[in-house]
Amino acid sequence: RVERAMSREPFVLDEESTFEYLYENRNDAEIGQKINIALNNIEEHNSGKLRNVFRAIDFNSQVDFGEKKEKNATLKNLLNDFHDLDLRPSVLESNDIIGDAYEYMIANFASDAGKKGGEFFTPSQVSKLVAMLVEPKENDRIYDPACGSGGLLLKAYAQANTNKVAIYGQEKNMQTWALCSMNMFLHGIDDAKIWQGDTLSNPKNLEDDKLMKFQCVVANPPFSLDKWDSGFLPEVTNENKKPKMTADLDIYHRFDWGVPPSSKGDYAFVLHMLHSLDADNGRMAVVLPHGVLFRGASEGRIREQLVELNLLDAVIGLPANLFYGTSIPACILVFKKNRKYSDVLFIDASGDGNFEKGKNQNILRDEDIKKIIDVYKAYEKVDKYAYRASREEIRENEYNLNIPRYVDTFEEEELIDIDEVRANIASIEEELKVVREQMDRYLKELGL
Repeated sequence: RVERAMSREPFVLDEESTFEYLYENRNDAEIGQKINIALNNIEEHNSGKLRNVFRAIDFNSQVDFGEKKEKNATLKNLLNDFHDLDLRPSVLESNDIIGDAYEYMIANFASDAGKKGGEFFTPSQVSKLVAMLVEPKENDRIYDPACGSGGLLLKAYAQANTNKVAIYGQEKNMQTWALCSMNMFLHGIDDAKIWQGDTLSNPKNLEDDKLMKFQCVVANPPFSLDKWDSGFLPEVTNENKKPKMTADLDIYHRFDWGVPPSSKGDYAFVLHMLHSLDADNGRMAVVLPHGVLFRGASEGRIREQLVELNLLDAVIGLPANLFYGTSIPACILVFKKNRKYSDVLFIDASGDGNFEKGKNQNILRDEDIKKIIDVYKAYEKVDKYAYRASREEIRENEYNLNIPRYVDTFEEEELIDIDEVRANIASIEEELKVVREQMDRYLKELGL
């Protein structure tokens, strides 16, 4: 009876997997192996929630922790540091503290990791903005096809303000997938479905052999992913005749509107997301590099389809240097299914005054996010900040979505009074004449 009752608990822990047991054995010569065994037992007893999450972690690794003496000292210090923390639910201010602490550590690791950090973590304020743009509601399915450590999904979940939403995500990198799975668990989202694999060549969001549909789709996919199509192509048998990606290689017909270039996978993710969007009430926001707005060839043809099919709702330019590992400015494209108008709103939120300048990174403040959301909801022109473009204007610009073509941020310089400038020059020359005469007198007195 006790075992049956424990199996229904959110988390099952045996004696040798408890922190108390590990702390009591902190001086053991095999403490690294004991921690590995504890993590393995936690996985085994909670496989529905944590299957494979600790697979890539080895506390007995000399590569990560050094020689045995050095490794054991590090692990002992780690256990000592945590021993003084009281993490009982009755002591903590809220159930979210441990989950929030985990996210805080991920954010700091991403900052230290530089460019690599950008592969798995979206800055919190950017995630908040993206989540607010799609307005998650009760009973929505929320999906991120490149979910990284899960920050965007968590922000969307919090924005819904209800636990009656379903969370889905997919992540290619195994270690990052483990970070995301643990992130969901620590935030109490036990029923989140986080798949591991290549979203483009092996999408797991399937229902009856078709792509699942979601009311909210959010993402910050890797910028301009090179060789995104490699999972579709047959093995190369002739170096002189390399295979090329074509729309018919995708059984889900995601690239019928155009095949993105092999060297830039931005629109491959966009097309996957759009084909995973609910036809009646789908809302989608995706963070992308600015190049997607104006690059030509197949990307230009894809943009034409997105505009003519009335899917593109807004283009939002963000400040530079917001993201880990890259200083280039990014944008957010907002899409909606079943739109009632054909215009597109352009917002230029990149200018001074629309963000806080940081030492290493710039930051979107709450007031900056509020301004973007308020203008997006109003969907009207704001001088030097937003412009509502008709489809005809976009056609005239040959589907080039570069924001300066629509939002005029030019500031007229103050007119110069030439007469006043001449008078100032004359005054300065008169002063110089007096100074020179005085210097000549001093030099004469010195006999020079």
